[in-house]
Amino acid sequence: MSIAETRPTGGGTTGGNSAGELPHRPRHTGVVPAGPNNGQEAPTTAGNNRRRRHHAEGLEAGKRSTRTLLWILLAAAMVLYAFPFLYLLFTSFKTPIDTIAVPPTILPREWTLENYTNALGRSGVLASFINSAQTAIISTLLSLVLAVPAAYGITRYKTPSGRVFIMAALVTRMVPPVAIGIPLASMMATAGLADTPIALSIAHTTISLPLSIWLMSSFFEAVPQDLEEAATVDGCSRLGALWRVVIPVVSGGIAVTAIFAFLASWNEFLFALLMTAIRSQTTPVVIANFQTQFGLDWGSMTALAAVYSIPVILLTLLLQRKIVAGMTLGAVKG
Repeated sequence: MSIAETRPTGGGTTGGNSAGELPHRPRHTGVVPAGPNNGQEAPTTAGNNRRRRHHAEGLEAGKRSTRTLLWILLAAAMVLYAFPFLYLLFTSFKTPIDTIAVPPTILPREWTLENYTNALGRSGVLASFINSAQTAIISTLLSLVLAVPAAYGITRYKTPSGRVFIMAALVTRMVPPVAIGIPLASMMATAGLADTPIALSIAHTTISLPLSIWLMSSFFEAVPQDLEEAATVDGCSRLGALWRVVIPVVSGGIAVTAIFAFLASWNEFLFALLMTAIRSQTTPVVIANFQTQFGLDWGSMTALAAVYSIPVILLTLLLQRKIVAGMTLGAVKG
């Protein structure tokens, strides 16, 4: 037997694998081959999903707690704000004895409409309502007619004098009304307008006009000038672009300004006391004159005040959509 015949069949180190040779095992490198079924990806994915779900639940719980806290704060603010009016409303249904009871009670012990009958049956009450409405409407129209073009010119031309003007208008708002009430009353008497709704409307315009200019300037600032440029390309003049394009866009802002101007005149007392006597007395002055031999007639005063607040509430409800549109005007710019 030769040496070649006794050598194993697959014993060469350089030859290829034969049928009897063991397969070559790859060296272990510590890296697990990636694969869909290697037993590691599924638990990792499930853990990530759980973490995401827990994170989302935590965020949702935080949002719910924040929303609940906001509702609680809103309810508390509404209670604090509405309590004086509710107390006034409840007092208007009390008997004359209950209105001056010590300690006072919130709810009436006995509900009655006697205060409303006495208040609305007094002479001059209906005329005072008409005077208040006339004065507030005229003052509101004057404020809008003067404030809209003034604010438009300030915001569109952007001159230094315009900026000085709007700051001066805001500063005049800080002047106490009593400082200009007596000079205004003297001027109206000299002009022959004493004890007239026109004089009182002009005086109320001096209160509402600075705020109206400031509000309308902010609303005009939110309107892109591209709209006016497109209108001028179509043949509109500057005034036509203002009337046909800009004013419809800022109609919500005009409604907000009108309500502020209306309220400033509707609730004003000092100028009405100085400039009116009998013919043009407004309801706030009439309410202050509700007196008896025992003192102030609180029941009739609260009843007339409750009735006097109804037009303002109805006006706000009718224009609430315009108010929301005006308050959000310019919040988002494209």
